Amino acid sequence: MTGHHLSRRTFLRGVGVSMALPWLESRPVWGADKPAADAPVRLCVTFSGNGFHSKEWWAKGEGEKMELGRVLKPLADFRSKMLFVRGLYHEEARKGNIHSSQTGNMLSGAPIAGGGEIKSGTSFDQLVAQTHGKGTKVPSLVLACEASNPSVHKNYSMLYSSHISWSSPTTPTPLELYPALAFDRLFKDEASPEDKSVLDAVLADAATLRGKVSADDKRKLDEYLESVRDVEKRIADAGTRGQLQGWRPTLDKPNVRRPADGLPQDIAEHMRLMIDILVLGFQTDATRVTTLKLNNDHSALRFPNLPSVEQKGHGIDYMIHHLLSHSDGEDWLKVNQFFMEQLAYLAKKLDAIKEGSRTLLDNTILMHCSSMMAGAKHDNDQLPVVVLGGAGGRLRGGRVLDYSGKPDRQLCRLFLSLMDKVDVRPKTFGDATKPLDEV
Repeated sequence: MTGHHLSRRTFLRGVGVSMALPWLESRPVWGADKPAADAPVRLCVTFSGNGFHSKEWWAKGEGEKMELGRVLKPLADFRSKMLFVRGLYHEEARKGNIHSSQTGNMLSGAPIAGGGEIKSGTSFDQLVAQTHGKGTKVPSLVLACEASNPSVHKNYSMLYSSHISWSSPTTPTPLELYPALAFDRLFKDEASPEDKSVLDAVLADAATLRGKVSADDKRKLDEYLESVRDVEKRIADAGTRGQLQGWRPTLDKPNVRRPADGLPQDIAEHMRLMIDILVLGFQTDATRVTTLKLNNDHSALRFPNLPSVEQKGHGIDYMIHHLLSHSDGEDWLKVNQFFMEQLAYLAKKLDAIKEGSRTLLDNTILMHCSSMMAGAKHDNDQLPVVVLGGAGGRLRGGRVLDYSGKPDRQLCRLFLSLMDKVDVRPKTFGDATKPLDEV
């Protein structure tokens, strides 16, 4: 035959290998990329800018007896599933001592370029998405509740303070700010390649090939394609008999209505909508990797929904979030708690969804972070980090890990540890060469 022969052999070999892979026998049935008794581990990173009330961000003790500072009080119900981590930092983030230079490498630990140039590092959530997210419709869902800022502040692009997820060192992952569009991305009725029958996907190529082979080969090809169809029918039938041995999502379609178009005018409603969509994405296995940026570093959000303690009769809308962070007053504490209430809402929703013997929270790594400890000082000698969830039984909560004053306290060591829980194991990441043994 002509040169077409080699290309068609490549095509046939591709179909043959695909049929041989175990995941093909399970993915069309319940969306997993491999047969397993357990649900996949999900990764979710949430972020709030400008740090916290420095005197009230603390935890001590273990398990249900763990004591929490006032910032963390909304998470009290999840102490047994909480890992409070103190003392880790990014060396590269300390070089600029300004919001953008402290946030642009939040999830990578990479050096930040100044002078108008945009360069950071691929964030660890995207490294996970490149492998762990391949079996889902949306490999990575990147959500935000405050629009990115394209301006420049003290020689650093404000895009750094607007993005925590980076697809490459020069590409911040696009943010989805609109709840309706985030919902559509997960659930709009458009078949993706993973949703299609293997046979249907190759019929056009098979028809072309049929016209280029002998009569005997036509018959062999028809027999082969029919065997593919037979396997697919048996797989589909297995899904209706109630005898499946592997995991499948608890939902096969959204159980809530699509959000309205446009941006919610209520910041609390905006955050809750994004959380609800995030949970649905996990529950339907439409995605396994998400980030949710509740606000920017150097944020301009105001909070009229929160009654002011310091200015009676008013909401906390008399000052933008960034300026409010330069105090350690009661209103700043109240805003901090508001962010933790969103994290608690997310954890509660995940924990209410049963997946076999575990909950969705038990099968999730949920990490919340900020790019500085205290906004008033731009203090990032140690970064606030709290991790909730069980990573499918691989992560033990109810603990406080304090690395203050210890050597090798790179935050990227934590990222290596968390990536290990989803079987993504780079030899190094950022400025870290080894994971944290305790995690």
